[in-house]
Amino acid sequence: MMMKSRNRAVLFAIGLMIAPIALSADDPLRVMSFNIRYGSANDGENGWDNRKELVAETIRAHEPVLVGLQECLGFQAGYLVDQLPEYRWFGVGREADGSGERMAVLYRAEVLNPLETGNLWLCETPNVPGSSSWNSACNRMVTWGKFYRHADQRLVYFFNTHFDHRSEEARRGAARVLAQQIERIADDAPVIVTGDFNARAAASVPWNTLKEAGFVDAWLAAKSQNGPPVTWSGFKPPESGVDRRIDWILTRGALDTLRCETLTANENGRYPSDHFPVFAELEFAEKP
Repeated sequence: MMMKSRNRAVLFAIGLMIAPIALSADDPLRVMSFNIRYGSANDGENGWDNRKELVAETIRAHEPVLVGLQECLGFQAGYLVDQLPEYRWFGVGREADGSGERMAVLYRAEVLNPLETGNLWLCETPNVPGSSSWNSACNRMVTWGKFYRHADQRLVYFFNTHFDHRSEEARRGAARVLAQQIERIADDAPVIVTGDFNARAAASVPWNTLKEAGFVDAWLAAKSQNGPPVTWSGFKPPESGVDRRIDWILTRGALDTLRCETLTANENGRYPSDHFPVFAELEFAEKP
């Protein structure tokens, strides 16, 4: 137990050294996409109770101002904001009654304020809660927010999603709906998208659909890249020589990517999730 505490303290200390809190207009927008794996899944030694502290510490160590969580249940989001009191969260479950997985959005309240929030379903009836189309294995959705940054009065939209894991038709349709809805909601404002897309970056129809709609892959656009080009791990170390990014951070509009990283920190071989989180530092391309 003492060794675990020491390792966690080291991870926390490293995080503080690499990521000072963003409080000024000159600081980057630090963003994370994090599939945290269902807290109710029967994962044995990798169950939620054995790794929830690692999830919280991964977020704490990098201090993102926005986090898009996938496979998040309500009690998991509640735990994270209890452990990270500087954060707030919003989101609803993907089922018609508001239960189930949610695309929870965490944000640092001293940096950003949500002016509007909303939810959409990735199907032919995006405004009908719990709806699905195209042989999707389950209901898939998007949670979004329009944020105001206190330091410079900037506005930015943030969309968080999770595409279907079985149906290619559903992933293709989801990409089209996502692009259309972002265009409707955000118009020409800066946009950040996080998600588990269950499709390979730069090698799939969903990725190309979003690229054609004007979205930029932060990993490819980054001035600095760190970590492996693979984001699903099955609670194991990254495979060497594999290029399989299914978790992406995308941008659209007046945003530049300074750096992007696949986070592989672990505690004695135990990983926070079966996905590696993706972290990016962004900045507005135009000065106010």
